[in-house]
Amino acid sequence: MPLVSLAGLTLQRAAQRRGLGAFNVIHLEQAETFVAAAERAGQPIVLQISQNAVAYHRALAPLASGALAVARSARVPVAVHLDHAESVPLIEEAVRLGFSSVMYDGARLPFAANVATTAAVVRFCQASGVSVEAELGEVGGKDGAHRPGVRTDPAEARRFVELTGVDLLAVAVGSSHAMTERDATLDSGLIGRLAEAVPVPLVLHGSSGVSDAGMRAAIRAGITKVNVSTHLNVIFTRTVRGFLDGNPAVVDTRKYLRPAVDAIGAEIERLLRWYDDAAADSPSQPCQNAA
Repeated sequence: MPLVSLAGLTLQRAAQRRGLGAFNVIHLEQAETFVAAAERAGQPIVLQISQNAVAYHRALAPLASGALAVARSARVPVAVHLDHAESVPLIEEAVRLGFSSVMYDGARLPFAANVATTAAVVRFCQASGVSVEAELGEVGGKDGAHRPGVRTDPAEARRFVELTGVDLLAVAVGSSHAMTERDATLDSGLIGRLAEAVPVPLVLHGSSGVSDAGMRAAIRAGITKVNVSTHLNVIFTRTVRGFLDGNPAVVDTRKYLRPAVDAIGAEIERLLRWYDDAAADSPSQPCQNAA
C-alpha cells in the first residue's frame, strides 16, 4: 500500500473524534512489529523516526529505508514521519527519501523566528506533497530544555497556524516527555479551546505519561495524533530483563528480542483499538479542526 498523507489521515480521524497512534522507531524490528500490530487492529498508524534516533544511528537513510519498505508493504494506511527535527537539512533529506510527513520543532525559538523558519519548511515540504507538523508551547522534559508547566495559548496558536500554514500542531497541555509513570494530568478544557481556535488537527507529545482514561478524554476533547515512545520502551526493557534473568545462558540476541517486540506489539494493538474507540464516547457533531 502506498504511504498516506498524514494531513489527510489526521483530518479524517479528527472529524470522527478518533485518535491516531504514532510510535517511535529506533530499531527495524520495531517498524515491523508496529505495522503488524496495526494490521491486527485494522487501524492506520504512524511510524516516527526522531532526530535523536538519527543521531544514534549516525545517519537517517538506513533506518528510514527499512521503515519505508515496511510501510509500503502494509495492508493498512501508514505514514512515515520525521519527529522533532530541529535541523532543516535533515528535513530536506527526509523529503528526498520519501517520508510522508515531517515535524519541524522550533519550540526553542522566539515566536517570530519559529514562525519564519516553520513557514519556510512548509513551503518546501508542501511542494513535494509532504505534511508538516510544528510545535508551539514547550512540552516539558525534552532534554531538560523545556520548562514544566508551560501551556500553549489558543490565540497564539491560531496566529501561528495562520502565519505558517502547518498541517498539524503539537501543543503543550500538561504532558511531559520521557515519563515512566502514567500519572500526568492533561488540561482537557485547554485542549477543547485549542481545537476550537485552530483549523488543523492537534498532536499530543509525551503521551506515555498519560493514563488510558486520560488519553481517551484528551481525544474526545480534540487531540488527534498521539505520540508514544517511553511507555513502549518500559515494556520492552522490562521484558528483556525478565527473559535474561530467567535464561542467563542465552547469548543469541534474537532469543530475548523476540519476546520484547511481541510484548510491545500487543500493547500497540491495544492502544490503537483504545484510541479508535474514543469516538464511542464523543459528541456526534464534527469537531472544529476537521474544517
